Amino acid sequence: MGRYVMGIDQSTQGTKALLFDEEGRLLCRSDLPHKQIVDERGWVSHDGNEIYANTIQVVKDLVQKAGIDKSELAALGISNQRETAVCWEKETGRPVCHAVVWQCVRGASICEEIERGGYAETVRERTGLRLSPYFSAAKFAWIFRHIEGVKEKAQEGKIACGTIDSFLVYRLTGGKHFKTDYSNASRTQLFNIRTLAWDGELLNLFGIHPLCMAEVTDSNGMYGETDFEGFLDRPIPIRGVLGDSHGALFGQGCLKKGMVKATYGTGSSIMMNTGETPVFADSGVVTSLAWSMDGKVNYVLEGNINYTGAVITWLKDDVKLISSAAETETLAREAAEGDRTYLVPAFSGLGAPYWDSQASAVICGITRTTGKAEIVRAALDCIAYQITDIVEAMREASGIAMEELRVDGGPTGNSYLMQFQSDQLGIPVRVPEAEELSGIGAAYAAGMAAGIFDQKIFEKMQRTSYNSKIEGRIRTQRYEGWKDAVRMVMTK
Repeated sequence: MGRYVMGIDQSTQGTKALLFDEEGRLLCRSDLPHKQIVDERGWVSHDGNEIYANTIQVVKDLVQKAGIDKSELAALGISNQRETAVCWEKETGRPVCHAVVWQCVRGASICEEIERGGYAETVRERTGLRLSPYFSAAKFAWIFRHIEGVKEKAQEGKIACGTIDSFLVYRLTGGKHFKTDYSNASRTQLFNIRTLAWDGELLNLFGIHPLCMAEVTDSNGMYGETDFEGFLDRPIPIRGVLGDSHGALFGQGCLKKGMVKATYGTGSSIMMNTGETPVFADSGVVTSLAWSMDGKVNYVLEGNINYTGAVITWLKDDVKLISSAAETETLAREAAEGDRTYLVPAFSGLGAPYWDSQASAVICGITRTTGKAEIVRAALDCIAYQITDIVEAMREASGIAMEELRVDGGPTGNSYLMQFQSDQLGIPVRVPEAEELSGIGAAYAAGMAAGIFDQKIFEKMQRTSYNSKIEGRIRTQRYEGWKDAVRMVMTK
């Protein structure tokens, strides 16, 4: 009888179920989208009940599609969209309202209150994160203030507050297990990454009762068992839980200090494993936990960028310079070599490492010979420049010399972009053959915990390498031009 490991990747746009064999090969996947609920104020929500129902359905679809005997499923790992906040009744598992999505800033006024009170630096010192409505704490606080009866029930111990992972674990185990992992806990802005516990003062600051918070468990710990609402004849253990970016770091095999990955999606998350000691930086990147495996914690430096793949979407849907993302590589190669057009995609301000929410986008350096190809190339180049900004900030903060950058995500299929990224960093860029690194990471953690995989599984991943081909002088000139362009849009 074969043994299969399943991964569930619950992302912002939808839910995926992934099936892996004993060699760690991805055999099959099944996907379902969920509704993006955006109101006239721009508030972004998800229906937790829909997400849970889709989770059950993608598992059923996966087993049918793969044609396997469901009795051969051995373990489950879960990766999830981070920071999205859910509050639910412990008795029923029913959410008290729609989940407040990580993109939603409805908690901004709560953060402003806390900042006026002089606590912003306390938050950063304890959590490694800048005070922001982006993180879960202000979202929970908003729910407590605005959803009738929640605050009162919370004081009676009847309300659970969690990220999507803990909500799914709770529902999948029939309410028997209320747990989250260290990676997700570290992104709530309520977890002290020095003491590795929920911080009582921060909970009080945001108005969250301690009884509402989940038990924090190793990322490869035991999260109970599930039969997916009776779909399986026998339950399987949930043995891996990781936030999506942390899952990608683990799936990439970045297990040692100094290893770095970049995920190219709509935006980008760049993470450096800094080992067992946290590095607190003033260079625009934040400090979080990578994970805790077998009782041992690893920390990361992380930088998040708002517009990477979204720049390509802008070219296609808004300015209509291209009809598909696939055209960008050919156009970039056709662009005039000497053209020095720069695009700074500050469409909604600049994220890490600049943190200027008032900055506006700009295209500069245009000459009479600048045309479509040159603008498209500048759009691709700005993705690599932004990644370079984060990597340089990490180098400065950590003092660690990086040997390579491991990457994943749709834009990594663009060989022009990957070569340009290597040229700008001056180190190899390595693209895995496999996709779905977040789900792979959670599934690998679960499979290793269940004794199905070992660390040799990371050595089996096939990668394409891009190596820098330009002189240091040219690299410096290009990057200085980018920095000049960024300075043009900065407001502070």
